[in-house]
Amino acid sequence: MFNVYFIKKKNKRMEQMKKKIEEKIGVLLLNMGGPEKQEDVRPFLYNLFSDRQIIRLGPAFLQKPLAALIARKRAPSSMKNYQKIGGGSPLTRITAEQAYALEQSLADDGQFIVRSCMRYWPPFADTVIQEMVAAEVTELIALPLYPHYCQATTGSSFADLRQHNKKLGFNVPLQEVRSWPAEPAYIDALAARVQEGLGLFGEDAQKTVESVQSVQLVYSAHSLPKKFIDQGDPYVEELQQTIVALEQQISIKGKLCFQSRSGPVEWLEPSTPDMLEQLAKQGCKNILMVPLAFVSDHIETLYEIDMLYREQAAALGMRLESTKGLNDAPLFIKALRNLVLRTLRTLDSE
Repeated sequence: MFNVYFIKKKNKRMEQMKKKIEEKIGVLLLNMGGPEKQEDVRPFLYNLFSDRQIIRLGPAFLQKPLAALIARKRAPSSMKNYQKIGGGSPLTRITAEQAYALEQSLADDGQFIVRSCMRYWPPFADTVIQEMVAAEVTELIALPLYPHYCQATTGSSFADLRQHNKKLGFNVPLQEVRSWPAEPAYIDALAARVQEGLGLFGEDAQKTVESVQSVQLVYSAHSLPKKFIDQGDPYVEELQQTIVALEQQISIKGKLCFQSRSGPVEWLEPSTPDMLEQLAKQGCKNILMVPLAFVSDHIETLYEIDMLYREQAAALGMRLESTKGLNDAPLFIKALRNLVLRTLRTLDSE
């Protein structure tokens, strides 16, 4: 009797899943965005510093005037840095490529429309939502390209998306993928990049424990003001989940540090420059840096890691190489596909 009940229940869920896939599902890949050319840098910085979920610049009525002041002051130096990587950020292009690859990978699973949705530079949420309305999607999945939850990144993107969704009156279910620090295919993609990176130091670095030990693995994640962690943000805890899962697979231990901090507030430690100083004092000669929280190449990887930190390491007598961005690598797209389909299965089991 019980077996019949469970079989019927399972069949009902399978029918619901089939029905769900037959509907048109919209998937939004949430990311920060970036200036695509030199003249975009200042307005991009203004949009960034106008967000009170990242930084509170005095009372609310002063946020935008102060954001404009900071953007004007920082734009010249930021423009020089972007000039070194081609004049602008490739993030918009890469995220669009990820969206296309994900949509293609979901083609056999049903009707999916996948688009990038940026927080501080086009395409903005309102434009993308209107495209979803025109496509007559019946459900939205918000999938942040931040594996680790942080109020300043994922939280801000979710809040912005909800606000525009409500403002536009787009009354379809909106499902949010909060974080995915130990998604197996994401860990596989990271592990593959680490193995590729070790190969930069010679074939032997991939073959023996001794040669692997001659290369220090360093995980560099975007820094965060400590107050976020004090207020319960799980960012560091989820970074550690990724590290544990990755190291179980690659059998190599690494060190975590934090990059891209600015301003007078107290930030997470150790900073990446401080970590490089420490490793040099310990006699380290070879570093493989893994941009752990970045799944796409942008200013933090192409300039800060590949240029700034590499130059610092060289000045300290060390060789620094970095793993390639995950970008639209098949293993990473597989991870995104898994997250989308798992979200749908979870909904059907509720």
